[in-house]
Amino acid sequence: MPIPRAVTQLNKKYLNRALVHLAGLGWFVELEHVGRRSGRTFRVPIMAFDGGDAVTVALTYGRGVDWLANLRAAGGGRMHLRDELLTLGAPVDLPEDEGHSRMPQPPRLVLPILGCHDYVEIPVRTRAPFTGW
Repeated sequence: MPIPRAVTQLNKKYLNRALVHLAGLGWFVELEHVGRRSGRTFRVPIMAFDGGDAVTVALTYGRGVDWLANLRAAGGGRMHLRDELLTLGAPVDLPEDEGHSRMPQPPRLVLPILGCHDYVEIPVRTRAPFTGW
């Protein structure tokens, strides 16, 4: 079972504002997406794992998260990953065993404990130096 939806709402309101400052450090990234209904630009901190031509994301809150629906509707978005700005394509669902195998340690150990069984691969279209939004 993914992390409960109530936790998602608390994260949106409080924790994301702090975590966004970690973007570019280690596995923390800042994902930019456009709202499918509002048309507004949103930026959220998530953990993503670089695989060269794609990044892999463990869906710790499940498949129903807004950022994923927005990326799918728009056919992609952008990501601040370390010192790069990535232009992304549309996310593709991964089988659990493949997604889990792409995780580094210690997330590979922790994700099953959190009940995470869903993963997506997001293709990288272009990479450029990150100079800010």
